[in-house]
Amino acid sequence: MHFVDEGDGDPILFLHGNPTSCYLWRNIIPHVVPHARCIAPDLIGMGKSDKPNIAYRFADHSKYIEEFIRKLGLSNVTLVLHDWGSALGFHYAMRHSENIKGIAFMESMVKPPSWKGKPLGVKIGIRLFRAPIVGYLLVNVFNLFIRLMLPYLIVRKLSQQEKQFYAAPFPTIASRKPLRRWPCEVPLDDKPANMHKLMSEYSEQLQRSDIPKLLFHATPGAAIDSEELAWCKANLSHLKTVDVGRGLHYIQEDNPELIGEELAEWYQTI
Repeated sequence: MHFVDEGDGDPILFLHGNPTSCYLWRNIIPHVVPHARCIAPDLIGMGKSDKPNIAYRFADHSKYIEEFIRKLGLSNVTLVLHDWGSALGFHYAMRHSENIKGIAFMESMVKPPSWKGKPLGVKIGIRLFRAPIVGYLLVNVFNLFIRLMLPYLIVRKLSQQEKQFYAAPFPTIASRKPLRRWPCEVPLDDKPANMHKLMSEYSEQLQRSDIPKLLFHATPGAAIDSEELAWCKANLSHLKTVDVGRGLHYIQEDNPELIGEELAEWYQTI
């Protein structure tokens, strides 16, 4: 597993989601590195990490992350989470709460998601990506998760260099296997049942947890829209929220300076 490792002190572990890599955190980490050791891995099969011949189910990624934390000997960890990195992080944190100092998250899966209120493009995209044959063609063959979905969910326009960096890890049909698996793991309409159960369990524990939490939210958002934000404020204790302004899903690309500054300030208080 490839990872960025900068700074000293207690670790802050940045976990990305689909279809990104540690590159997503490149403009946020510099704000935090004076205060902590910042570690940002590429999930297995993504970014510059190796692509072993595995199924790339959630359980596979979870094992890799847990072993990553164990092998680096990370303790008193603060998690910074996004997208599927949030599910991995919440799942780890609720099983190892004694090792967690704080949790910052954005555009995250705080509970099993529903179709209600999601942007039309997201609904259409996920439904198509989950379809057995169509999904394979769209994600593996035509690479639309990188070419279409990623830029669609960023307000500003990515530069050509940024687009090339995100696309570089997935040059072939076979290399896009991890990208295709993730949308199939989303427990919409309670399926797959194992993922619905897993998210429900960590969500219930998260609501009872006294771990300090920091939520970054955008307007209109995607995973965390106004309704999801209201739920978080009503149900999560020890929660601070930060409005980062206009944004959809990959809000690190739209307002990294504010996210970095607020993250650094909050971290020094926990």
